[in-house]
Amino acid sequence: MSAGSSLATDAATDAALLAVGCVTAADVPTRSVIITGGSSGIGRCTAVLFARHGWRVGLIARGEAGLAAAAADVRAAGARAAVAVADVTLSAALRAAADAIVAELGPPVVWINCAGNGVYGRFSSVSEAQFDQVTAVTYGGTVNGCRVALALMAPLGRGTIVNVCSAVAFHGLPLMTSYAGAKSAVRGFAQALRAELRIERSPIRVSTIFPPAVNTPFFSHAVSHMGWPARPVPPVYQPEIVAAGIHLAVSLGRAEMVISGTAAAFSLAARVSPALVAYLMTRLGLDGHVTRDPEASRLQQPTLFAASEDASPIHGPFGRHARRRSVQLWLWRAGSAGAKLGRLARAAGRRVRVRPASR
Repeated sequence: MSAGSSLATDAATDAALLAVGCVTAADVPTRSVIITGGSSGIGRCTAVLFARHGWRVGLIARGEAGLAAAAADVRAAGARAAVAVADVTLSAALRAAADAIVAELGPPVVWINCAGNGVYGRFSSVSEAQFDQVTAVTYGGTVNGCRVALALMAPLGRGTIVNVCSAVAFHGLPLMTSYAGAKSAVRGFAQALRAELRIERSPIRVSTIFPPAVNTPFFSHAVSHMGWPARPVPPVYQPEIVAAGIHLAVSLGRAEMVISGTAAAFSLAARVSPALVAYLMTRLGLDGHVTRDPEASRLQQPTLFAASEDASPIHGPFGRHARRRSVQLWLWRAGSAGAKLGRLARAAGRRVRVRPASR
């Protein structure tokens, strides 16, 4: 059984023992999750979901206001929260932040790398400093997060790391050269790290998830060289879908997991006919990546080099047509339920002893 599956099984066992009074709440080991980029968008949404499932939640981000708001969400959901300010590009600062959270909540059995940022515009319009910053946060921050997570999980002998990637890792989008390159690097790094852990027979698992376009403040925080704020390419999904996918990835312990049917179709098309996908990408043009909506323009606040002084919400300004359900996620859940039933049936079969017929 994978480490991710064992976490889900342990939780179910604890609940059953508590229900019949075999153990007290004090006897049940606490479970902690640490989320980088946890002050807004997908990270903040995921923090709330884990809190509702009884996890202690540690949050790391650059902005104090955003961290305070996210921590309030976690406490409102009935869970303990701890926050630490750190820039994920600085490995020493990230480790210090993680150590501070561990001192309050205990070592994490789940670590989620969710920090990322972006710059929109033609490659020739993006400065070297901007390009390098996107790479340092989106890719380098994930690498630093994995390094710290592995160090904290090794003494426990278990754990799951979830790297939030993107469907652009299947085929890069125009006007997103820095972000597409960083997310592709995240996927390749995770594949290599996963292979190393298997060679070492490590119980620690690394899962990479691939969300579609999501309605978060990411686009309000991104630098745009296109004259207008950037927007997600439709169809757009609400971040609750991605948070549910992250939680499911922890339970399933899968190496890679595509969150929506849109992302799954994009992945398949990129493998079957990359030339067609490349052609469709050019058809998007500039207008496919910008919004002229006044509300989106009002919310524009680039945070590439410095955190916002204000708390950022979970949702962005593109929720009017954002999808709140995912068939692909439903299929993942159905497959997980079927697999669990199969394991239970096999376990029950092994417990039945067949006696020879009497003569």
